[in-house]
Amino acid sequence: MTALLILLTLLQGVVCLTTGTHGEQRHWHRRYRYPREAQVTHHQHQARQQNPLDYDLATSTTTVTLCGEDQGQNEEWFRQAKTSSRSYRFKSLNYDPLTSTASVITVAEPTGVAQILPSSKEPDTGTVQTTLETEGHATTQPILTAPIPSPTTVISTPSTSLPNPTAEPTIEMGSSDIFANPIGTDSPPSSISRRQDHPAPRLGIENPTMPVQTNKFYANFFLGTQQSPAYLFPYAVAWAKGKGASGSWGMAISHVPADQRLFGPTSSDTGAARYYISPAGIQSLVLSAKELGTSTVLTTDQHTDFSVRVNLRPSPGMPPAIQFPLVQGSAFITAIYAGATPVIQTGVFFKTVTRSTKETKPGVTKYRFNLEDGTTWFLYAHHIKGDPLDLVVANNGVAQAKGAFYGTIQVAKDPGNGEALFDQACGVYATGVELSGSVKDTTSAYMFKFQRAGMSNATLAMYALPHHQSSFDSATRTRLTPVELDTPTKGVAKVVLADTWTMVEPDVPVSLGFVPWLPQTGSLSTISDSAKSFIHNIALQELSQNMTKQTDQDSMYFSGKALAKFASIVLAASDILDDKPLAAAGLGQLKIAFSRFTQNSQKYPLVYESAWGGVVSSAAYVTGDAGADFGNSYYNDHHFHYGYFIYAAAVIGHLDPAWVPVNKPYIDMLVRDISNPSAKDKMFPMWRCFDWYHGHSWAHGLFESLDGKDQESSSEDSMHAYAIKMWGTVSQDANMAARGSLMLAVQARSFRDYYLYHSSNKVQPPEFVGNKVAGILFENKVDHTTYFGGNIEYIQGIHMLPLLPHTPYIRPQDFVTEEWNTYFDKGRAEDVVGGWKGILFGNLATIDPKGAYTFFSSKDFDPSWLDGGASLTWYLCYAAGKFNVPY
Repeated sequence: MTALLILLTLLQGVVCLTTGTHGEQRHWHRRYRYPREAQVTHHQHQARQQNPLDYDLATSTTTVTLCGEDQGQNEEWFRQAKTSSRSYRFKSLNYDPLTSTASVITVAEPTGVAQILPSSKEPDTGTVQTTLETEGHATTQPILTAPIPSPTTVISTPSTSLPNPTAEPTIEMGSSDIFANPIGTDSPPSSISRRQDHPAPRLGIENPTMPVQTNKFYANFFLGTQQSPAYLFPYAVAWAKGKGASGSWGMAISHVPADQRLFGPTSSDTGAARYYISPAGIQSLVLSAKELGTSTVLTTDQHTDFSVRVNLRPSPGMPPAIQFPLVQGSAFITAIYAGATPVIQTGVFFKTVTRSTKETKPGVTKYRFNLEDGTTWFLYAHHIKGDPLDLVVANNGVAQAKGAFYGTIQVAKDPGNGEALFDQACGVYATGVELSGSVKDTTSAYMFKFQRAGMSNATLAMYALPHHQSSFDSATRTRLTPVELDTPTKGVAKVVLADTWTMVEPDVPVSLGFVPWLPQTGSLSTISDSAKSFIHNIALQELSQNMTKQTDQDSMYFSGKALAKFASIVLAASDILDDKPLAAAGLGQLKIAFSRFTQNSQKYPLVYESAWGGVVSSAAYVTGDAGADFGNSYYNDHHFHYGYFIYAAAVIGHLDPAWVPVNKPYIDMLVRDISNPSAKDKMFPMWRCFDWYHGHSWAHGLFESLDGKDQESSSEDSMHAYAIKMWGTVSQDANMAARGSLMLAVQARSFRDYYLYHSSNKVQPPEFVGNKVAGILFENKVDHTTYFGGNIEYIQGIHMLPLLPHTPYIRPQDFVTEEWNTYFDKGRAEDVVGGWKGILFGNLATIDPKGAYTFFSSKDFDPSWLDGGASLTWYLCYAAGKFNVPY
């Protein structure tokens, strides 16, 4: 029996698990249980105290190694062991929590060999950052608050009218793949200067074949300390870098279930929590190697819009000990070893480690890790040459392979029903995603084709977010499984067993144009003669303002807002008020104001920098302030800033088609910077801002963040998609227009789940839905606040501005009604001061256009209630036209 047991131990590996002091064992026994298949009573007095562990020494096959310090404390256990009919071996060891071999109980189970120990270690529970990380985020309000002087003269209207404007646009069919062709491949216009440096260092970036992504989930790997997590959903991974409970130099993996979220204080008005957040820094399992240590460096390569490869090198210049292909939604975290010695570590601590007695697949060794927090993780090691993975557990924090390993190690957390699926899907892994899409009438589809490696006869397992699940076509829906995990901020993700996903948006806003619009009825540009007359006088006054001065800001954001404001007035004069001479006069001034930017002669000119690959404000280069212009120089908010310019350009091009070809290179450059669809364009990264996995953009640029990327204004996100649609229309780029329309449709769906909360929302925690909007949505946290203040009009209003024709598509009436009744009805909106008051009442026009019109047309209306980026003309036209207000 002894010989057989030793042989089994050599063949199947011995897992050593730590035993602490007598008192620590009591604490552990109070909190944790061994698996039912292998329960052990260590102390007779604990059994008398109704110890839940119950193990029959006389009938079970067990190998035990006890620390020397424990032998005296376990005399009763020793006595039972020595007098039982089974064989045991005892070895006296020195004990250290992380590096020394400790006591082990090895038990043969029906499906494998389990290595068991009682632990004295408390699982590490991570850290939370409940305050805002404000580096790179300006605390300036995003509205122009300086008073606008009243014009001293009235704009002169020319005798000639507008050129022939484009008809009210409708989207044309794009190509069979609306993502296939680049917008352009040329360098930016000659007015844009070039430089090779950037104040944000590129840490460990290797062999870029494209400009490096600045706003994607993995940016923490090359920013700051390189230690903050990357959130793949549902997992988070982070370079341990010798820190944390494990002390490892490998890649730490964690998953936080919903019941471990921390909720902030509740509002006395709504009862909703101010924020919710998941702990960061938990090291459930760490994939490392014996070769890694204090000289380890982390590098990245193969950067795409969905994925990256992370390399851990023992020292600079050495080949990677481990490579990690990281793709959003991965069901496994995969590590590639090419001769390094694997080390599996944990900061949550092993409770049992079980090696399966059978190969899950040819060449695949399977381990089950039960951790001290009650979770179960599976590890699959597929060796392509050499020996299979054979782990020896040194203690409750470390398991090391007996030798070099060639192949992949994959880990997945078991939700409770995942083992069979993970057994089926192991051995293959995603390395990237190919995005494609098409449009037909009002229906658009987009596809994720996962690039893959590993076993060719296995199907990929990937996690889908709620907005994916609700938009899957029938074929993809059949591949959904019941295996699911909570995500940090986006509800429950479910595993899809498929190499390709197809999502369908059946109500793409094809007919959406420049004038007020409703999804149910289309464009609404007809208003009563009395309303026309009233609004005309206001438009005349507003177009008589000093357009050149108002748009000459030291900020691309505020300049863009001012240009968009005047563009909407000119548009209203032409297409709603039907005063073509007034529109022509305003258009002439708007072109002059816009030309400052096409000539790049604004206060902080744009520069194309090739270090990261993009067009940025020179403000940070000049001032040294990373947060200048809301962090534009560091790639914060580019889709907000440039979206306003693109919208203004679309209006100009709509009213004067001849303007388009001359200025197209400049506007296309802005679109390419934020939404380049093609790898053929080597000047800009693909989809810098919009995240096709998450269904919305990220505004957070080159700043390390513990809680990952974030975005504040969902409405400005949708504005940039609308602007792209309209510029694609007037520039006759059907694919661009189709992409913009599809982005709007995807946003309308994802915002309902993640940003704008109707009472029926089942994705967000019920404790948070009462806030009605996210506030700031991070990857790991949702915080009902803003970077510039906690006033409720700020928090809700940042998701309202700007008011444009697409607004009711993104912010439907039922949601607006609930939000208004929660925060602003019964006179509460009237108590708001400044430009936010106008924003609130502009939003009201979606559900009460007559009330909004009455507010804006009142003789007591105070111009200070207008955001400097909004106009009274447009607010009145929007309300009057939207629901045929009879004025």
